[in-house]
Amino acid sequence: MIRPGDIVGYENKGDFRGAVLEEILKRYSEKNNVELAKLPSTKRITKKAEPQTLDLASYKIINELIKGSAKNFKEVSPKKGKTIKPLYYFLDQEIELYAKLRGLKFKSSKSKEKEKKNKISIFIDNLEEKHPEIKRAIIQNYTKTFAESKS
Repeated sequence: MIRPGDIVGYENKGDFRGAVLEEILKRYSEKNNVELAKLPSTKRITKKAEPQTLDLASYKIINELIKGSAKNFKEVSPKKGKTIKPLYYFLDQEIELYAKLRGLKFKSSKSKEKEKKNKISIFIDNLEEKHPEIKRAIIQNYTKTFAESKS
C-alpha cells in the first residue's frame, strides 16, 4: 500500500478514527521512509489515507445494494487508486478502544453519530448485536466478489 518515498496525506477531524489513523501513520513513517502531510496540504501527495472502518464500509455496501445502484461500489474498496484505508478491517468499537488504551485525544461524538445514522445502519448494528461478525461477513463477501470481478 505505502512504499518508501511516498508522501501520504491524511485528515484528522478530531474523532477517534482520525486520531488512530494519525497515530498509525506516524508510527509507520518513523520506521519507513515515508513523509506525512496533514490535509489540506501544499505538498504533492502520492497517497491519501482515509479513516474508513468496517462499520462505515458495511453500511455503505448495504445502502448501495438496497438502492440498487452499484456505481458507487468501487468507492468502498480498501484501496482505490491513490486512496488507501488502513482502518478498513477494524470495527469502530475496536478502534475507539485502541484510542482510549493509547491515551489518544479525540472528541467524543456518540450523540452526533447516533443522530446521523439512518435506518439501515441502525438495523445492521442491531443485527450485529444478535449475530456478531455480520459486518465482517458483509466485507468478506464484498472483497471476495470484488476481487473475482476484477480478474
